[in-house]
Parts: sequence; C-alpha cells; structure tokens
Amino acid sequence: MEPRILIVDDEEKIRTILYHFLSDEGFKVKSVSSGIKAINTVDSFHPDIVLMDQNMPGMNGIEAMELILSKDPSSVVIIITAHGAISFAVKAIKRGAYDYIEKPFDNDKLLLLLYRAIDHKSLISKMSELKQKLDDKYSFGNIISQSDEMGRVLEQVKKICETDATVLIQGETGVGKELITQAIHYNSHRKEKPLIAVNCGAIPIHLLENEFFGHDKGAFTDAKESYIGKFEQANGGTLFLDEIGELPIEAQVKLLRVLEDRTIYRVGGKKAIPISVRIISATNKNLAEKVQNDSFRLDLLYRLNIFTITIPPLRERTEDIPLLVDHFIRKHNSKLKLNIKSISKIAMELLMQYPWPGNIRDLENAIQSAMILAHDGIITEETLPMRVCGYPEVEEKFKFGKDGLDEKVKLINSRVEKEIIINALNKCEFNRTNTANMLKISRKTLFNKMKEYEIIAQ
Repeated sequence: MEPRILIVDDEEKIRTILYHFLSDEGFKVKSVSSGIKAINTVDSFHPDIVLMDQNMPGMNGIEAMELILSKDPSSVVIIITAHGAISFAVKAIKRGAYDYIEKPFDNDKLLLLLYRAIDHKSLISKMSELKQKLDDKYSFGNIISQSDEMGRVLEQVKKICETDATVLIQGETGVGKELITQAIHYNSHRKEKPLIAVNCGAIPIHLLENEFFGHDKGAFTDAKESYIGKFEQANGGTLFLDEIGELPIEAQVKLLRVLEDRTIYRVGGKKAIPISVRIISATNKNLAEKVQNDSFRLDLLYRLNIFTITIPPLRERTEDIPLLVDHFIRKHNSKLKLNIKSISKIAMELLMQYPWPGNIRDLENAIQSAMILAHDGIITEETLPMRVCGYPEVEEKFKFGKDGLDEKVKLINSRVEKEIIINALNKCEFNRTNTANMLKISRKTLFNKMKEYEIIAQ
C-alpha cells in the first residue's frame, strides 16, 4: 500500500508544492489548511505520517499534534518549523513529535526523514502486534481446563495478578507451574518488564551467587567484564525460581537476605543495588518436610509462601483430558504438518484411565507420538504408547501385516525404548543429566534419542 501523508499548513503555496512533490514520489497525499481540519481528517484518512506546520492561526502545530496523539497515540507527526526556531522544535519532540524539519527544506532531506518515519511507524506497528500476540498467548483463555479444581486455581491466579504478593506454586512435575507463572506475570502491572526464570536445581552451587547477583569486572580471575545477575535482569518485573526446593541451604541464606532488604550486591561489588522484583517460586517437593529434615529454612519458607497455589495432578481432573487432547492435536498438526482429525472412543477411554505420572507434559508427548503413528487421520489404541494401554501381549497389539519379524521387532524395540526414556525423564523431572545417569548413557546420547523420538523437553 502507498504510504499516506497528511500535510497541514495554512500557506496554500506550501501545501501545493508538497502535495505534487510527494504524490510524484509515490505517496498518497492529502492536505488541509488548519489544525482543526487536520484533527477531523485523521479519522477518515488514517495517515501514516502527519507533516504539521508549527505556526498556524487559531491552533498551532503542537496543540493540533497533542489532540491527534490523544486520539491515536501511534500517530507519527513531523513538525515543520521556521528557520532558527530550534527551541520550538525541541519542545514539540518532548511533547510527542517524531522529528522536525526547518523551512525552507531540501527535498532529499525531507524524503529521507519521511522514509525514516515510515520505518519507525512500521516498527511500532509490528511491536504492537507482537505485544498483542504475547498478551493472547498468556491470557487465561489459553489455560486449557474445564474442571472445578483448575477453576478454583484460576480464580486464585486472577486475584493474585492484581497484587505484588510473593507466590509459591506447588504441584507435581508437568502440571503447568511455569504456565501459571506466565499467566500471573503477563496479566499483572509488571507485564511490560522481564519475566526471568531460574532453575534452582540446574545451577552448580559454586555459580549460584554469580547467577543470582552477577559480578563486577575484576571480581575474580576470569571476570574480564561485569555480569548482570538474574535479580537485576528481572528488575521491575518477575523472577521465577523454579525447583526452589533444590536450592542449597547456603544459597537460601543469601536469598532470604535479598527478600528482606530488597537490595543485592554483585560478587566483588561494594555498592548496594536496590531491586524491585516480584518473586514466584515453584516446587514439586514438600517444603514443610524439607524444613523438618533441616534441608530448607523455615524463615525462607515463610517469606516464599505468602500466597500458595497448589495445582492438582492430571489424574485428579480427568475431565480436562479431552480438551487437552484436542488442543495438542491442533498444536502438533501445525508443527508436524499432519492432518489428524479425531481420536477413537477406545483410545480416549484409555487416556482417561491412565494415571499420567508426568501429567500434562506426559500427555502431550503421548499425543504427539500417537499422531505420528496414526493412519487415516485417526488416533487409535494401536498408536498410543504401550504404557497407556497397559503393555498388552505383543501378538495382540502388533498383528503381522506386510512387516516381517525384523521390522516388527524393530518397531517394538523403538517404542519400548521411547517409553523407558519418557519414564526416566519423568522420574528425574526432565533433568537431562540425572536422566542420562539413571539410564547409564551419555547426555549427548539422551539428547539425540529425545530428538529422534520427538520427546518434548519443558
């Protein structure tokens, strides 16, 4: 589409010259003689750029610009100033103008400024679209559920969004603790600021302080540059402490001090840095038991569980399974370029009966696997993971067709291997290092197997 330029100038000669020049350059142009007419024209013409003269009778350029911006904050206004009126131009920019150009202006300079302004307008539009997509992605409507249990959780989440209270989210692995965290952050007043996630169980103990608080240049031998820690990265926003129950006791002391003082010190630094972060923690452990075992500080627990949200496991809200299955089919049809249309009644009954130790993440992996194996666009019991079907006899589950013995054994072996890997991942809460150790394989081999079997790691 042609960029649209609105010229606002009380001098007819200037309007005529600009109109013909910009029309010849490929712009769609409209011109008016006053600020009042400009305000009335904006609604119908929808200009990309408003080229506004500063001195006009009745209403000057800044006054007209402010009224236009009050109606549409995304408007881009360039002020035309008299030669030497720099102070007026600076005032205009402070009050919302994109830029200014002095009379008499050079045509090439004007074109360059217009194209820059159009690029700026396009960038603002794209950022607005991305922000809207982000808001849509983390809206409450994207939390798939119809159960009373999750309904109560969502009511809690909606209430806590309106506050800055510290939140502790409890629930088994795979129930969606991170999704709830995202919903809280992106529906709060902090949504324009960062959401920074830290896996407390994945950081080596000797790096924890550095990861949390950062370091100053020269703090230690290899500290050639300063490093901004997670607390500073999240300043103004939300810090998500995942697997908080895995945080070593010595690191808990430092975290407690930050929660009390709301200031941090970088490693090697002497300057206190004030921080404003909302803390959301998540755990699949019983922190009260860890307190009894002297592996978690009671005073830290008091600080973290000001407001507690407990997400029920999938086996306690089986009425959500059909909705989730439908969601995952639509999601992975797009990702995998498949056309799965439905799931058989028997297959759905099996999904409803299975206890899902890995919860929603486990269900998603199962659906994705079944979709890849499905025929004629239908997920059936034959395509479901064997653990879901209760490991029936091989000859009942895999009837011989065109495949011979070798092909059939290879198929069974691959599916059993995938099941073993998924079970191990669930037991190790998807920690790849611990899973690889449990399976007695290298981390690289585990990664390759997960990639081969398209196992989702979250």
